[in-house]
Parts: sequence; C-alpha cells; structure tokens
Amino acid sequence: MAKPPTTPPTATPTMLRRVNAGKVLGVLNRARVMTGTGLIEATGLTRATVHAVCNDLISMGWVIELDPGRTSVGRPSRRFEFNGRAGYVLGIDIGAAKTTVLVSDLRGETVAKAGRPAVDVKTPGDRTRIVHETVVEALASAGVSDAQILAAGAGVAAPVDREGNILVDDEFWRRFDPGLSQRLTDLHGWPVLLENDANLAALGEHWRGEARNVDDLVVLLAGERFGSGLMDSGRLLHGSRGGAGEMVFLKLVEGVGDTHGIARIARENGTAAVADPAVQTSLRKVATNGAVTAEQVFSAAAAGDEVAHDILQDIAGRTARVVATLGILFNPELVVLGGAVAEGARALLPDLEKELAGYTTTPPRVAVSSLGDAIVSVGAVRHALNYVEQHALDLELGCRPD
Repeated sequence: MAKPPTTPPTATPTMLRRVNAGKVLGVLNRARVMTGTGLIEATGLTRATVHAVCNDLISMGWVIELDPGRTSVGRPSRRFEFNGRAGYVLGIDIGAAKTTVLVSDLRGETVAKAGRPAVDVKTPGDRTRIVHETVVEALASAGVSDAQILAAGAGVAAPVDREGNILVDDEFWRRFDPGLSQRLTDLHGWPVLLENDANLAALGEHWRGEARNVDDLVVLLAGERFGSGLMDSGRLLHGSRGGAGEMVFLKLVEGVGDTHGIARIARENGTAAVADPAVQTSLRKVATNGAVTAEQVFSAAAAGDEVAHDILQDIAGRTARVVATLGILFNPELVVLGGAVAEGARALLPDLEKELAGYTTTPPRVAVSSLGDAIVSVGAVRHALNYVEQHALDLELGCRPD
C-alpha cells in the first residue's frame, strides 16, 4: 500500500522565535553594535519581534543593551551589542615539536597565549598530556575557567575527516592520539573540534591573513614537511577520508622527490656545506656542533654569503615545482607560504616566481603569510568560532548574567 504523502512540519511559535533569534544574533555578531531600527532593516523583522528577541538574547547572555544616548527629538532608539565576552574559545596547534594554545573571546581577539615544547614524547598519550598542561597554563594566564570555554579548535599534522577522526595509515600520523578529542573533553568538559593543521592554516589566512577576500586558495605549510590546506569557493576541501591536500605525491614529482619542507632542506644543506672543508662559508662561524639552523642560512644569504644564497636558490626552484603542481591541479588564485619559516621564505619569492612562470601558463599569485607561527592556532580559533556561531542558541554560557 502506498504511503500517504508527508507534509512539512508546521512552524510553531517556538520554532519561529528560535529562527528569528538566530537571524538577529548573526547580524549583531557581524556588526557588533546596532540600534533596534538598524536590526529591523537588516533582518526584515517587525519592531515588536526584534525587541522581543533582543530581550531573550540579553537574558541568555549573548547581547548587551547599551545606553541609548541623547537624541534631539523623539524617543531614543535602543542600542544592542554582541557580547564578545559571553564566553571564550581555544585555538590549539598540536605540532610535532611544540603545542601552542590561544584563548580568544568571541570577537576573535586573543586574551592569552601559552606554548610548550613536545619533549619526551614517546606515546600519543604523552602528547595529549602536554596539550592538557598547555591548556591549563593558557586558561590560568587568561583568568578563564573551563566553564567559560564554549569550544576548542585543534590542529594536527595528519589527515582528519569531516567527522574529526584522524587517519592513522602513516607512521608519522600515528604519533597523534586518535582519541585526543574525547580525552580532552573528558578532562575539561568542552567540545574539541579536531582538524588538519594545514586546513586550519587556510581558515586563518582567509580570516585574518593575506587571503582575506580570496576564496580560491592554497596555504602551503613549508617548515619541516610540506602540507597544504585547500579552499575552493570559500569551502575547505577534505576528500573522502580527510586526505585532500596531503603531499605524499611529491615523491613522484621530478625535482622534488619527498615531502621535506623549506626549513628542513635549508638546515640539512647548510649543515652539509659546513661539513665540507673545501667550502668557504660564513655559516661555519655560527654552527653549533657542526649544525646550522634554517634561520642562520637565511641570515647568511641576506648578508651576502654565496653558499647560503645558492642553497636558497635551489630551495626556491624546488618550491616553485611544488607550487606549480598545486596550481595546475587546483587552479587557486593565491598560494600562501606559511608556518614558522614564512618570514624567511620572503627572500625566495623573486626566484620562485621566475621559476614558476616556466612551469605553467596560469601561475597563481604567491604570498608569504603575515601570521607567522600562529597561523594554525589562529585558524583553530576561527574553527571554534564557526562552531559557536552555528550552535549558539544551544550553548550554556558560563558568563551568563544573573
């Protein structure tokens, strides 16, 4: 027997009130401060509805009513402000060598920052312990309690699928605890939104970096290992299991051959030059136990050291092949070089762009991130804020007024 046709549920007053509250809160979140009249114009709701919804949002803690101020004639208009201190979010960068935690208010302004090196990490559980300790330090510095945190974004150098699960098919990826999100939630009580670090870097750049107003974007983390975050029409690309943007394919690219990033290549080639007694270079004077850092190679090149300059030329050519491959595959408007090595990588741009033009007729624009080593944690904050905005009316505020 055929089933009777289903009808959509009837909109109830409670449902309509919730939809209207979400609409008003979204406008205030973007505009920060608006009058009742402005909200009426922006939302298309009636005056009575706007004021009733604002009263609800004030009682929930999401909105503050400001002094209407003086007007020359008539009744002063009510003024409403999004409460940026209604709660807080965390942005966590769980790197292989260091964990960084940002505490941010709901306007995206940093309240506190803490970082700890990932030393003596033998198991994934050790890494989770370091993350927990760094979070505790950051919260104490901010004077914020666990109850005031609404969500935490967290980035790891491994593929993460749309449900927040880490892909552990690779030995390097297995260094991260697959149960990290749940462990941190059990310890602190707030949801942990796990994401790939390069994807978070793309969110950070799109929000606060060089890629504002750019929706077709690749962010290339280029420190120890290459990793890329891909954005198409303003939307992150994950792939079926979270592997979109993984760079293992570089092993197949002529002139590249592995996933080693700019910092690693600079360090290894600089150290090799120091070890060769036939090579005349100022790097030998700054080496420690025969080893040099990537920063020392960049500094020596800037000071005119020919060996260091040649190393950077080789790196620029290699990086150009990486950027060209990504440009051909994904056709982005912009590729941003990011991570701790970003500022030094600025010196590579002239040679990189010259080489790039020889590999593709449609080379993307290339820029260096201004977010420095905060690029992933800033993106993690944005990830957490997106969650808060989507679920605002379901969240219990730790800063709720009496």
